[in-house]
Amino acid sequence: MSLLIVIVAMGLLAGAAIHTSMPVFLTASAAIALWLLAFGARERIARARHR
Repeated sequence: MSLLIVIVAMGLLAGAAIHTSMPVFLTASAAIALWLLAFGARERIARARHR
């Protein structure tokens, strides 16, 4: 069920990306990428501390 929700969400996001201008799309993509990198780094640090 969660896979279906993820696929539907990706479809909605892809549809929304088509209707935005390129600078807005690139800015949002960069913000999401930075957030994911920060989240991954924070999780890696947390796992290293628990070992």
